[in-house]
Amino acid sequence: MAIRMPRIIQARKILKRSLSNGSTTPASMDIPKGYFAIYVGEQEKKRFVVSVSLLSEPTFQELLHQAEEEFGYNHPMGGLTIPCSEDVFTHLASRLGAF
Repeated sequence: MAIRMPRIIQARKILKRSLSNGSTTPASMDIPKGYFAIYVGEQEKKRFVVSVSLLSEPTFQELLHQAEEEFGYNHPMGGLTIPCSEDVFTHLASRLGAF
């Protein structure tokens, strides 16, 4: 558990910075408590709303790390952006019970 803590803290920082850059729009208001929006895709981005429990999963943390390397903390969509194919993300998220 102690080994994963730095990654969880880093994931929370990425999420906080991402959310603090976004504005309060009708799209951001439809997210239920305990969930957050993610934009996924290599070319065209698709929006997903997933459980915050996903932040504690090592596989998802690796995706966040890749997003940090590619986009830094300035996400072009105003939210968290994951640079992988939609198919890969939906498979991973459903396997982890994020939906």
